[in-house]
Amino acid sequence: MPQEQHNREDNRPPRFGGRPPGPGGGDDPNQPPRRPRFSIYWIYAIIFAVLIGFQLFGGALSANMAKTNEPDFKSMVAAGEVARYVIVDNRKTVKVYLTNAGREKYATKLKKGINGKISVDGPHMYFKITSGDTFKKGIDDFYKDNPTIGKIPFDVENERDWFGGILQFLLPVLLFIGLWVLLMRKMGGGAGGGGGPGGIFNIGKSKATLFDKGTKVNITFADVAGLDEAKVEVMEIVDFLKNPKKYTNLGGKIPKGALLIGPPGTGKTLLAKAVAGEAQVPFFSLSGSDFVEMFVGVGASRVRDLFKQAREKAPCIIFIDEIDAIGRARGKNVMMSNDERESTLNQLLVEMDGFGTDVGIIVLAATNRPDVLDTALLRPGRFDRQISIDKPDLKGREAIFKVHLKPIKVSKTLDIHKLAEQTPGFAGADIANVCNEAALIAARKGKEAVSMEDFQDAVDRVIGGLEKKNKIISPDEKRIIAFHEAGHAICGWYLEHAYPLLKVTIVPRGTAALGYAQYTPKEQYLYNTDQLNDQICMTLGGRASEEIFFGKISTGAQNDLQQITRIAYSMVTVYGMNDKVGNISFYDPQQENAFTKPYSDETAKMIDQEVRKLIDEAYERTKRLLVEKREDVEKLAHALLEKEVLFQSDVEALIGKRPFEEKKPLAVDETALASEPEQPAIAKEAKKEEEKPADGQAENFGLAPSV
Repeated sequence: MPQEQHNREDNRPPRFGGRPPGPGGGDDPNQPPRRPRFSIYWIYAIIFAVLIGFQLFGGALSANMAKTNEPDFKSMVAAGEVARYVIVDNRKTVKVYLTNAGREKYATKLKKGINGKISVDGPHMYFKITSGDTFKKGIDDFYKDNPTIGKIPFDVENERDWFGGILQFLLPVLLFIGLWVLLMRKMGGGAGGGGGPGGIFNIGKSKATLFDKGTKVNITFADVAGLDEAKVEVMEIVDFLKNPKKYTNLGGKIPKGALLIGPPGTGKTLLAKAVAGEAQVPFFSLSGSDFVEMFVGVGASRVRDLFKQAREKAPCIIFIDEIDAIGRARGKNVMMSNDERESTLNQLLVEMDGFGTDVGIIVLAATNRPDVLDTALLRPGRFDRQISIDKPDLKGREAIFKVHLKPIKVSKTLDIHKLAEQTPGFAGADIANVCNEAALIAARKGKEAVSMEDFQDAVDRVIGGLEKKNKIISPDEKRIIAFHEAGHAICGWYLEHAYPLLKVTIVPRGTAALGYAQYTPKEQYLYNTDQLNDQICMTLGGRASEEIFFGKISTGAQNDLQQITRIAYSMVTVYGMNDKVGNISFYDPQQENAFTKPYSDETAKMIDQEVRKLIDEAYERTKRLLVEKREDVEKLAHALLEKEVLFQSDVEALIGKRPFEEKKPLAVDETALASEPEQPAIAKEAKKEEEKPADGQAENFGLAPSV
């Protein structure tokens, strides 16, 4: 750069609102700091304020006049010191013009002009009145009361409010011009407007939160437990960004995206937070709903701006939580289509496929609804990896308990392994909730450490709901509830494939559960016909017990009937476990046949008949078992009426040990787990149906449907 040009640039004044580099406003740190340039807008503001002040406090008050009041004015009239007066009607003011004698008398009180002398012409004084008519009436009364006093001449006038008219005209115009300039600056974007892409008021700008290298994120991979396989996949991505040559030397390409899939509460967002804490690269975090706005085109604009920022910060990671908000499949339902959401998705597809593999931008996304996502989003090249995060197994739950128990003062006798066994089907968020509830329960009891009893109460609280100790139940109802729950417990005790009994209680919980039997479901993925039949029989134990001992049935088995209906229909229509229907599955996870059934009316009739036959046979089998074990049912029911809560040890003391050995879960090492093939979808569905903690473990007995 030539020296002349360089000097010219140095001497160039800074832009409005800006300042030159350096501590003092220049390049030389030894120079004294420059004061910011005075803006011309301050002069405009001062002039405007002066004009407003003149408008508000002008007129009579702005003249060189002394202030008086109406009684003093009348005294001056009586003394002959007033030459004349003027009533300013619109300002509710009276201006007083004094005689020579009056000016001499009040010389100390009157205000002097610029020349230091009192004005001869006046006005000399002023005072405020309520109205002109009232004042004139008062003066007339004054003259009547004092007939010797001569009347003083006066005038009535209205002062012209010239500035008020101008202001009334100019103010709307100025407001309109100011608003127009502001909108134009915002729409124009750039450094001056700051609007960014899309324009008005930053509406098209990305809402992503940036965790840069210097940002402190406390969560690391050490805080993530029970997700060993998913953690390996994600750690590899982080390692790729840190050491790209390790992979590129072998010809490998950086993955463009990874999709975290799993039920709610399993730790998808937590894993992403751990990535932000571990990766020494910029991390953009936002939700899928952040792209959605009421204005058309805003979503696509925010996607563009997000990837523009990401390219400037590359290598970096973009995390989109709940991506199903914008990633839903396009064109499946014309009636429910959303053009704005689809345009946002199109822009996301283009951006993910538009940058090169050497840029170093990786997109992480999380969803619990992978079935609704668009196929174009899931293809390799966009989301190269789909990382499945399922509910943790026994070993995973134990690891999660250890993480959440670190900040909690627990007793030395606490058995974490037993806790993990008692919480099948619990996700990471559920376990965190149990730990917190246990700590609160222990604090409520005034304990110094959280014991196993507190954790069992917390599990009951999460599964069954709040304990209703004050609920008034009649003795007859209580007896029915006791025999109902005893029927469940006995069926579970003497059926080989039923879940081992953990606890049975008749203490009311939640909104509808007047009692429940809690079991410990096995960690298994495949169920055979005998196991499912035993499950149905165990669930029907309450209804059968009522019929045997009371000769009538109640509404308490409502939740039980829901469960067995779901299991029976799954056996016939999903798992192909019926001879007549055959090896046919009508499993429809995508709900493509929501409005039309994939079978005829005749087949539907046959399905209903077979389901009914299956349930009837199970019910008769259950009744035979309870009649055979009638004495045990009565023992258990009477013990429940007395103690209200019975544990497995109590049941053993009453009716003896369970005739079937309880199969302990096998200790599977990590290598075996890593190489285990993925189970079929129907097996997972069976697990979901059979191991739901809220429904499968808590046998609700109430007059209202369970919520």
